[in-house]
Amino acid sequence: MGSCSVRCNAVLRADKECDVAHIGEDETSFRKRHTYVTIVSDAKPGTVLHVGEDRKKETLSQWYAGLTVELLEGIESVSMDMWPAYINATLEHVPEAQRKVVFGKFHVVKSLGAAVDKVRRQEHRALMKEGRDDLKGTKYDWLTHSANKSAKQQVRFEQLRTSTLKTARAWAIKEAAMQLWHRVHRPWAREGWERWLSWAMRCRLEPVKAAARTIKNHLWGIPQCDHPEGKQWPRGKHQQPDQNNQSAL
Repeated sequence: MGSCSVRCNAVLRADKECDVAHIGEDETSFRKRHTYVTIVSDAKPGTVLHVGEDRKKETLSQWYAGLTVELLEGIESVSMDMWPAYINATLEHVPEAQRKVVFGKFHVVKSLGAAVDKVRRQEHRALMKEGRDDLKGTKYDWLTHSANKSAKQQVRFEQLRTSTLKTARAWAIKEAAMQLWHRVHRPWAREGWERWLSWAMRCRLEPVKAAARTIKNHLWGIPQCDHPEGKQWPRGKHQQPDQNNQSAL
């Protein structure tokens, strides 16, 4: 782990022209173990600036502390998930950070996808006790994008999603949230999220409600909901940081 950290950190020191205007911060497990590392990368795909040995606030703070005042002031956007340690470190070190932090679509999808899967697991256990196997073997039906399903899978999933299952309701709520990313006009986006939050909080599905509470507390960092200027994260960058950064390790 130490050699990897030194190699990646050398990228920033060696490149005097290094661009940290748009950076991404994420966590990933190192070499498929349950040991997490913090990765900071710039807007160039695959360019890693820093790898920290855990995902604590201090880890990211140490990297920020090594930047000059000019580099810190030059940061325009910071894409991250809703992990408190990263948020707090960025708010503490980056000037006007609350205007620059971006919680991207990937991270919201990840949170809601986990909620849908938790609903599925809870409902599956309850149905199995009744002798029903409606949800048996359907985990990836709910998690896979429709564009990646075969015709046979599409037919099967159509029956699932139009059913009265709680999992189908949770999936519909998640999909409704995804559609809000098409609202680029700030007031309409804000109204859309508020209406979605009202629906999600009344759904009586606790995993979905928990995810909705998290999103509500982080609306300030969702680009469509706040700050008509700034937060201009380059389109297509860092949408799947876990996958992109695994190769860098």
